[in-house]
Amino acid sequence: MARVTVEDCIDKIPNRFDLVLTAAQRARNIQKGELLTIDRDEDKNPVVALREIADETIDIVHIEERIVRSLQRLNEREEETSTPDEASATAEEDMSNMIGLNSIDNMEDTGMQIGTGAELDATGFEDVDIASLDDDS
Repeated sequence: MARVTVEDCIDKIPNRFDLVLTAAQRARNIQKGELLTIDRDEDKNPVVALREIADETIDIVHIEERIVRSLQRLNEREEETSTPDEASATAEEDMSNMIGLNSIDNMEDTGMQIGTGAELDATGFEDVDIASLDDDS
């Protein structure tokens, strides 16, 4: 059984805090069933993780990315829906300029409703062709 010290790994990951986080994440991955890249030699998972780091048999960048993902509070789907894209922002600006308002937030004050298709379906509103409105007059 080989002894692994911090000095063996500190050359690979200079920050001791990052080293501990990376080794702990790798040990958890081993516990979950990921394949080992070295012989276990009856060592426990944290020691195996440190030996893998020292021998450079694992992708440290990949493990660091998994650490970041595990610590994120928002998932990607929530993040995409919570931040408006550039096209939405431009459309809102154009709409407020067309009707002479300073911002899109003032539209409800004027009695206009802005919503998604699902909200409009629920209220009974539907899209109407402008040409059909001209024919009825």
